[in-house]
Amino acid sequence: MAEITAALVKTLRERTDAGMMDCKKALVECDGDMEAAVKFLREKGIAKAAAKAGREAREGAVAAVVSGCGCDGILFELNCETDFCAKGEKFRTLVSEVGTALKASGASGLEEALRVTMSPEGSVEEHIKAECSSIGENMKLSKFARLSVEGPGVIASYIHMGGKVGVLLSVACGNAATKDAPAFRTLVKDLTLHIAAASPKSVDSSSLDPAFVAEEQEIAKAQLLQEGKPEHLLEKILPGKLHALYKQSCLLDQDFVKNPSISVGKLVAEAGREIGDSIAVTAFQRFQLGA
Repeated sequence: MAEITAALVKTLRERTDAGMMDCKKALVECDGDMEAAVKFLREKGIAKAAAKAGREAREGAVAAVVSGCGCDGILFELNCETDFCAKGEKFRTLVSEVGTALKASGASGLEEALRVTMSPEGSVEEHIKAECSSIGENMKLSKFARLSVEGPGVIASYIHMGGKVGVLLSVACGNAATKDAPAFRTLVKDLTLHIAAASPKSVDSSSLDPAFVAEEQEIAKAQLLQEGKPEHLLEKILPGKLHALYKQSCLLDQDFVKNPSISVGKLVAEAGREIGDSIAVTAFQRFQLGA
Protein backbone atom coordinates (compact mmCIF):
# COMPACT_ATOMS: atom_id res chain seq x y z
CA MET A 1 0.00 0.00 0.00
CA ALA A 2 1.26 3.46 -0.91
CA GLU A 3 2.45 5.75 1.90
CA ILE A 4 -0.06 8.55 2.53
CA THR A 5 2.16 11.50 3.43
CA ALA A 6 1.09 14.85 4.85
CA ALA A 7 2.31 16.50 1.63
CA LEU A 8 0.06 14.24 -0.44
CA VAL A 9 -2.95 15.05 1.73
CA LYS A 10 -2.14 18.77 1.51
CA THR A 11 -1.96 18.62 -2.29
CA LEU A 12 -5.32 16.87 -2.53
CA ARG A 13 -6.88 19.39 -0.16
CA GLU A 14 -5.57 22.28 -2.29
CA ARG A 15 -7.08 20.71 -5.41
CA THR A 16 -10.48 19.89 -3.93
CA ASP A 17 -10.86 22.18 -0.89
CA ALA A 18 -12.12 19.15 1.02
CA GLY A 19 -11.27 18.62 4.69
CA MET A 20 -7.98 17.03 5.74
CA MET A 21 -9.67 13.91 7.12
CA ASP A 22 -11.72 13.48 3.93
CA CYS A 23 -8.58 13.85 1.79
CA LYS A 24 -6.67 11.30 3.84
CA LYS A 25 -9.55 8.83 3.66
CA ALA A 26 -9.83 9.30 -0.12
CA LEU A 27 -6.10 8.66 -0.61
CA VAL A 28 -6.25 5.55 1.56
CA GLU A 29 -9.24 4.26 -0.44
CA CYS A 30 -7.43 4.97 -3.71
CA ASP A 31 -4.02 3.65 -2.59
CA GLY A 32 -2.38 7.06 -2.97
CA ASP A 33 -3.58 7.68 -6.55
CA MET A 34 -4.14 11.45 -6.68
CA GLU A 35 -6.47 11.52 -9.71
CA ALA A 36 -8.52 8.62 -8.37
CA ALA A 37 -8.78 10.39 -5.01
CA VAL A 38 -10.04 13.57 -6.69
CA LYS A 39 -12.66 11.51 -8.51
CA PHE A 40 -13.56 9.71 -5.26
CA LEU A 41 -14.20 13.02 -3.49
CA ARG A 42 -16.22 14.35 -6.42
CA GLU A 43 -18.37 11.23 -6.44
CA LYS A 44 -18.99 11.61 -2.72
CA GLY A 45 -19.95 15.24 -3.26
CA ILE A 46 -17.22 16.44 -0.93
CA ALA A 47 -15.12 18.19 -3.59
CA LYS A 48 -18.09 20.36 -4.52
CA ALA A 49 -17.09 22.59 -1.64
CA ALA A 50 -14.23 23.82 -3.80
CA ALA A 51 -16.59 25.26 -6.39
CA LYS A 52 -18.55 26.98 -3.65
CA ALA A 53 -15.51 28.34 -1.81
CA GLY A 54 -15.17 31.32 -4.13
CA ARG A 55 -18.74 32.46 -3.67
CA GLU A 56 -19.39 35.28 -1.26
CA ALA A 57 -20.83 34.31 2.12
CA ARG A 58 -22.18 37.34 3.97
CA GLU A 59 -25.47 36.01 5.31
CA GLY A 60 -25.73 33.62 8.24
CA ALA A 61 -25.99 34.22 11.97
CA VAL A 62 -24.21 35.66 14.97
CA ALA A 63 -24.62 33.36 17.97
CA ALA A 64 -23.53 33.22 21.60
CA VAL A 65 -23.09 30.49 24.19
CA VAL A 66 -22.70 31.40 27.88
CA SER A 67 -21.91 28.93 30.64
CA GLY A 68 -24.53 28.22 33.31
CA CYS A 69 -22.41 29.92 35.96
CA GLY A 70 -22.29 33.10 33.85
CA CYS A 71 -18.51 33.26 34.21
CA ASP A 72 -17.52 32.43 30.63
CA GLY A 73 -19.03 32.85 27.17
CA ILE A 74 -18.35 32.91 23.45
CA LEU A 75 -19.64 34.93 20.51
CA PHE A 76 -19.18 33.82 16.91
CA GLU A 77 -20.36 34.50 13.37
CA LEU A 78 -21.07 31.66 10.94
CA ASN A 79 -21.72 32.77 7.38
CA CYS A 80 -23.56 31.31 4.41
CA GLU A 81 -24.59 32.76 1.05
CA THR A 82 -28.32 33.37 1.37
CA ASP A 83 -30.84 34.41 4.01
CA PHE A 84 -32.96 31.43 2.96
CA CYS A 85 -30.16 29.07 3.98
CA ALA A 86 -29.54 31.00 7.22
CA LYS A 87 -33.12 30.38 8.30
CA GLY A 88 -33.02 26.69 7.42
CA GLU A 89 -32.95 23.84 9.94
CA LYS A 90 -29.66 22.39 8.64
CA PHE A 91 -27.80 25.67 9.02
CA ARG A 92 -29.28 26.33 12.46
CA THR A 93 -28.22 22.83 13.52
CA LEU A 94 -24.71 23.54 12.26
CA VAL A 95 -24.61 26.81 14.25
CA SER A 96 -25.60 24.88 17.38
CA GLU A 97 -23.01 22.15 16.77
CA VAL A 98 -20.22 24.64 16.15
CA GLY A 99 -21.22 26.65 19.21
CA THR A 100 -21.14 23.58 21.44
CA ALA A 101 -17.69 22.56 20.19
CA LEU A 102 -16.24 26.05 20.52
CA LYS A 103 -17.68 26.62 24.00
CA ALA A 104 -16.15 23.35 25.24
CA SER A 105 -12.75 24.28 23.79
CA GLY A 106 -10.08 26.59 25.12
CA ALA A 107 -10.04 28.70 21.95
CA SER A 108 -9.74 32.42 22.53
CA GLY A 109 -9.41 33.70 18.95
CA LEU A 110 -10.55 32.87 15.42
CA GLU A 111 -7.46 30.93 14.32
CA GLU A 112 -7.66 28.70 17.39
CA ALA A 113 -11.41 28.29 16.92
CA LEU A 114 -10.99 27.04 13.34
CA ARG A 115 -8.60 24.34 14.57
CA VAL A 116 -10.88 23.04 17.35
CA THR A 117 -11.60 19.33 16.85
CA MET A 118 -15.08 18.29 15.77
CA SER A 119 -15.04 14.49 15.48
CA PRO A 120 -15.27 12.68 13.12
CA GLU A 121 -14.88 15.40 10.45
CA GLY A 122 -11.70 16.82 11.99
CA SER A 123 -11.49 20.52 12.84
CA VAL A 124 -14.30 23.07 12.99
CA GLU A 125 -13.08 24.46 9.67
CA GLU A 126 -13.14 21.02 8.07
CA HIS A 127 -16.54 20.19 9.53
CA ILE A 128 -18.01 23.37 8.06
CA LYS A 129 -16.47 22.63 4.66
CA ALA A 130 -17.87 19.12 4.72
CA GLU A 131 -21.34 20.55 5.40
CA CYS A 132 -21.06 22.87 2.38
CA SER A 133 -21.94 19.97 0.08
CA SER A 134 -24.87 18.87 2.22
CA ILE A 135 -26.34 22.35 2.64
CA GLY A 136 -25.41 23.51 -0.86
CA GLU A 137 -23.77 26.84 -0.05
CA ASN A 138 -20.35 28.24 0.78
CA MET A 139 -20.03 28.67 4.54
CA LYS A 140 -17.33 29.90 6.88
CA LEU A 141 -16.63 30.82 10.48
CA SER A 142 -15.59 34.47 10.16
CA LYS A 143 -15.50 35.83 13.74
CA PHE A 144 -14.95 34.41 17.20
CA ALA A 145 -14.44 35.87 20.67
CA ARG A 146 -14.40 34.59 24.23
CA LEU A 147 -14.91 36.56 27.44
CA SER A 148 -14.57 35.37 31.01
CA VAL A 149 -14.82 37.07 34.38
CA GLU A 150 -12.50 36.42 37.31
CA GLY A 151 -14.05 36.91 40.72
CA PRO A 152 -17.56 38.28 41.26
CA GLY A 153 -19.31 39.31 38.07
CA VAL A 154 -21.12 37.98 35.06
CA ILE A 155 -20.82 37.31 31.34
CA ALA A 156 -24.02 38.12 29.47
CA SER A 157 -25.10 37.92 25.84
CA TYR A 158 -27.77 39.38 23.60
CA ILE A 159 -28.69 38.37 20.05
CA HIS A 160 -30.67 40.92 18.04
CA MET A 161 -32.88 40.37 14.99
CA GLY A 162 -32.46 36.62 14.91
CA GLY A 163 -28.69 36.74 14.62
CA LYS A 164 -28.03 39.96 12.70
CA VAL A 165 -26.23 41.52 15.70
CA GLY A 166 -24.71 39.83 18.74
CA VAL A 167 -23.25 41.19 21.97
CA LEU A 168 -21.09 39.53 24.62
CA LEU A 169 -20.50 41.56 27.79
CA SER A 170 -18.36 41.22 30.91
CA VAL A 171 -19.41 43.11 34.06
CA ALA A 172 -17.53 42.82 37.35
CA CYS A 173 -18.78 43.59 40.85
CA GLY A 174 -17.36 43.59 44.36
CA ASN A 175 -19.68 41.11 46.06
CA ALA A 176 -20.73 37.67 44.81
CA ALA A 177 -24.34 38.30 45.88
CA THR A 178 -24.62 41.34 43.61
CA LYS A 179 -24.93 39.32 40.39
CA ASP A 180 -28.26 37.93 41.63
CA ALA A 181 -29.67 41.35 42.56
CA PRO A 182 -32.60 42.40 40.29
CA ALA A 183 -31.11 45.88 39.78
CA PHE A 184 -27.82 44.34 38.62
CA ARG A 185 -29.55 41.96 36.22
CA THR A 186 -31.55 44.85 34.78
CA LEU A 187 -28.39 46.93 34.36
CA VAL A 188 -26.57 44.12 32.54
CA LYS A 189 -29.51 43.52 30.21
CA ASP A 190 -29.80 47.25 29.47
CA LEU A 191 -26.07 47.42 28.72
CA THR A 192 -26.25 44.59 26.18
CA LEU A 193 -29.21 46.25 24.47
CA HIS A 194 -27.38 49.59 24.42
CA ILE A 195 -24.24 48.07 22.90
CA ALA A 196 -26.30 46.38 20.18
CA ALA A 197 -28.01 49.67 19.32
CA ALA A 198 -25.18 52.21 19.76
CA SER A 199 -22.22 50.17 18.47
CA PRO A 200 -19.43 51.56 20.71
CA LYS A 201 -15.83 50.81 19.78
CA SER A 202 -14.39 50.46 23.30
CA VAL A 203 -15.34 50.53 26.97
CA ASP A 204 -13.65 53.89 27.60
CA SER A 205 -11.08 56.27 26.12
CA SER A 206 -8.15 54.33 27.60
CA SER A 207 -9.08 51.24 25.58
CA LEU A 208 -9.83 53.06 22.32
CA ASP A 209 -7.46 52.15 19.50
CA PRO A 210 -4.71 54.86 19.41
CA ALA A 211 -4.44 54.53 15.63
CA PHE A 212 -8.17 55.25 15.30
CA VAL A 213 -7.87 58.32 17.57
CA ALA A 214 -4.85 59.64 15.64
CA GLU A 215 -6.63 59.20 12.31
CA GLU A 216 -9.75 60.97 13.57
CA GLN A 217 -7.63 63.85 14.90
CA GLU A 218 -5.94 64.25 11.53
CA ILE A 219 -9.32 64.29 9.79
CA ALA A 220 -10.66 66.86 12.26
CA LYS A 221 -7.57 69.04 11.79
CA ALA A 222 -7.93 68.93 7.99
CA GLN A 223 -11.63 69.84 8.26
CA LEU A 224 -10.87 72.80 10.55
CA LEU A 225 -8.24 74.11 8.15
CA GLN A 226 -10.68 73.81 5.25
CA GLU A 227 -13.18 75.81 7.27
CA GLY A 228 -10.60 78.58 7.52
CA LYS A 229 -9.64 78.15 11.16
CA PRO A 230 -6.17 79.59 11.93
CA GLU A 231 -3.60 76.85 12.48
CA HIS A 232 -2.40 78.37 15.76
CA LEU A 233 -5.91 77.88 17.23
CA LEU A 234 -6.20 74.20 16.35
CA GLU A 235 -4.65 73.02 19.61
CA LYS A 236 -7.42 74.81 21.49
CA ILE A 237 -10.20 73.43 19.28
CA LEU A 238 -9.04 69.82 18.93
CA PRO A 239 -9.67 68.79 22.59
CA GLY A 240 -13.36 69.54 22.03
CA LYS A 241 -13.32 67.39 18.90
CA LEU A 242 -11.63 64.62 20.90
CA HIS A 243 -14.30 64.83 23.60
CA ALA A 244 -16.98 64.46 20.92
CA LEU A 245 -15.14 61.43 19.54
CA TYR A 246 -15.11 59.78 22.97
CA LYS A 247 -18.80 60.51 23.43
CA GLN A 248 -19.55 58.85 20.12
CA SER A 249 -17.17 55.88 20.34
CA CYS A 250 -16.68 54.94 24.02
CA LEU A 251 -19.40 52.96 25.81
CA LEU A 252 -19.17 54.74 29.17
CA ASP A 253 -19.20 58.18 27.49
CA GLN A 254 -22.18 57.47 25.24
CA ASP A 255 -25.66 58.74 26.05
CA PHE A 256 -27.75 55.82 27.32
CA VAL A 257 -30.19 54.86 24.56
CA LYS A 258 -33.14 54.44 26.94
CA ASN A 259 -32.46 57.76 28.67
CA PRO A 260 -30.20 60.11 26.67
CA SER A 261 -30.10 62.59 29.56
CA ILE A 262 -27.49 60.39 31.30
CA SER A 263 -24.32 58.68 30.11
CA VAL A 264 -23.77 54.94 30.34
CA GLY A 265 -21.01 55.61 32.85
CA LYS A 266 -23.44 57.51 35.08
CA LEU A 267 -26.01 54.72 34.67
CA VAL A 268 -23.47 52.17 35.94
CA ALA A 269 -22.44 54.41 38.84
CA GLU A 270 -26.06 55.00 39.91
CA ALA A 271 -26.77 51.27 39.79
CA GLY A 272 -23.74 50.66 42.00
CA ARG A 273 -24.96 53.16 44.57
CA GLU A 274 -28.43 51.64 44.54
CA ILE A 275 -27.08 48.14 45.08
CA GLY A 276 -24.33 49.23 47.45
CA ASP A 277 -21.46 47.72 45.49
CA SER A 278 -18.77 48.67 42.99
CA ILE A 279 -19.71 47.76 39.41
CA ALA A 280 -17.43 47.94 36.38
CA VAL A 281 -17.84 47.10 32.71
CA THR A 282 -14.62 45.25 31.91
CA ALA A 283 -15.05 44.19 28.27
CA PHE A 284 -17.50 43.60 25.45
CA GLN A 285 -17.67 42.23 21.94
CA ARG A 286 -20.21 43.27 19.31
CA PHE A 287 -20.53 41.42 16.00
CA GLN A 288 -22.71 42.63 13.14
CA LEU A 289 -23.51 40.08 10.46
CA GLY A 290 -21.46 40.58 7.32
CA ALA A 291 -19.66 43.69 8.62
